[in-house]
Amino acid sequence: DIGEWQPNGSMKIIDRKKNIFKLSQGEYVAVENLENIFGQVPSIESIWVYGNSFEAFLVAVVNPRKQALEHWAEQNGISMDFNSLCEDSRAKGYILEELSKIGKEKKLKGFEFIKAVHLDPVPFDMERDLITPTYKKKRPQLLKHYQSVIDNMYKSGSKPRA
Repeated sequence: DIGEWQPNGSMKIIDRKKNIFKLSQGEYVAVENLENIFGQVPSIESIWVYGNSFEAFLVAVVNPRKQALEHWAEQNGISMDFNSLCEDSRAKGYILEELSKIGKEKKLKGFEFIKAVHLDPVPFDMERDLITPTYKKKRPQLLKHYQSVIDNMYKSGSKPRA
């Protein structure tokens, strides 16, 4: 387990060693901790954060909350079905904005911010072997399932905003 000292002197467990990775600039990222923070965004059902040692930034696959995304679209005069919304760059921008807001609020470091997202209308499920029966994410399977999506996010987002 990975811990973090609290101001009161106690130790808080924030992650497991196997869920820590290093970005290309040498920064270590505790991904479960970030998923817990980003998972607090009301318009998100669930999130899987990914990064690797060949890249300088994090990407994520998000299952948006259908009602919240449709409400946002309605407020912004965007009329399309949920699946199309998940493909829309404006919807991705909105979700990225929401992730950034909570990141700033929780005082995350710059490299801990998500720089690109893929919105998947289909929740992570056991049928595709992406989660366990206790709803824990199966990271190797998620990576395999979303590999091309991740590659595309890194290609299109390779110039992260500072």
